[in-house]
Amino acid sequence: MSAVPDLNTAPTLDDFESLFVNNRDLDNVRAHLSKFNPIKTMRMARMEIRHSAILAWLLNPQETHGLGDKFLKAFISEALRGHPTAMHPSALQVSQADMMDTEVRREWRHIDILLLSPANKWIFVIENKFDSGQHTNQLARYLKLVQSSFSKDDFSHIRGIFLSLWDEDPDDDRYAPINYGSICEILEQQAVSGRHPLTAEVETFVKHYLEIIREATGMSEEQKELEKLARQLYRDHRRVLDFVIEHGKATDFSFACDSVFGEGLEHGNIVEVDNERFVFNNCDASSISFLPQSWHKALGGGKLYWNGCENWAMGFPITMWISLTVDADGTSGKIRLMSEVGPASDHEFRHDLINGIQNATKTNSRLRIKFQAGAADEGRKYSKIFKKNFFNVEDVQDQERIAELIKKALKDFRPEIDAIADILPKFASYGKFGKSGE
Repeated sequence: MSAVPDLNTAPTLDDFESLFVNNRDLDNVRAHLSKFNPIKTMRMARMEIRHSAILAWLLNPQETHGLGDKFLKAFISEALRGHPTAMHPSALQVSQADMMDTEVRREWRHIDILLLSPANKWIFVIENKFDSGQHTNQLARYLKLVQSSFSKDDFSHIRGIFLSLWDEDPDDDRYAPINYGSICEILEQQAVSGRHPLTAEVETFVKHYLEIIREATGMSEEQKELEKLARQLYRDHRRVLDFVIEHGKATDFSFACDSVFGEGLEHGNIVEVDNERFVFNNCDASSISFLPQSWHKALGGGKLYWNGCENWAMGFPITMWISLTVDADGTSGKIRLMSEVGPASDHEFRHDLINGIQNATKTNSRLRIKFQAGAADEGRKYSKIFKKNFFNVEDVQDQERIAELIKKALKDFRPEIDAIADILPKFASYGKFGKSGE
């Protein structure tokens, strides 16, 4: 009987070879992961807004999918079937209607999908919840908004449809529930069964989308087998996999930082972004820290010691970083360029530094520099410098857009960076030579 490996020790070369060299199970996982799916490739698989866009395309009878109003009617009637309400239309009425005139609106007044069929005088309000939860009174507000926006003479019946990944009950019982598993069944019946001939391109895309839904809803048998295989691989090679996860993890933000600042950076490296140089400090999953080289030089180029800051940032009394924060919807977020005066123990120096930076706005009122009230008071340790310093990003998994916004942040705030660089040399005398600061 072989000895149980000690999970607290680093894996050996033999451990790595056992997992990565000629491992049939790992090859099977690789083969599955390497299967091309454009939705996965574009990192849209878990993005609610992208699912709404695809569904809006499928629901639009005038679109290029070739299904006419077949998917539209099948989707609505499946949602309404058996829904205990006296409201009209019913599932049977929808299934027998001609809905080719339906207009599809995306994100109209924040409603995910709005369907209008003037010929039938019907409106359907679709709220799509793929990963996110319901907001207080959200569903009722949408119905009220639609009722106040469209004439009863033009649209006599308004129905709500609540689409969720699982069997979640809507907060408002005027909404008929339907889940993504039902969409999977409808697409299999309407689009890939051969009942309605589609172009090769449309059929391929629908199959890719079906793969995404099956995996998300647990309906994929292949996914279930791979999950079993993954669990076995983890049991057999836990020490190696834990080590890889701990030391090799990366995010879309960190990849974007690599594209802007360069890969494999070490503390103290000089990097150049759009003709501006920065001294790199550190990068993790959601932030990257650095100093403009002009600040670094103005404060002694690393030769001076700043009491109180020895264990903070780069050891300087001021720092800068860029971070990515994710909004409540899990999809959008903000890129923020941050700068801060740190915990210098010399209160007179810290007070004068903050006031000196703030005074830069007296000669240029357009500078986005503003400390909070009391930032220079004794006992305060951390005081942020910039205002209006965030940039909205629609998709926090969009590496290219994140990289663009990082560059934009650095470019837009160059006047503030230059203004502070002009001020800092006045404070170099507060620094001390030597590691002890004595």
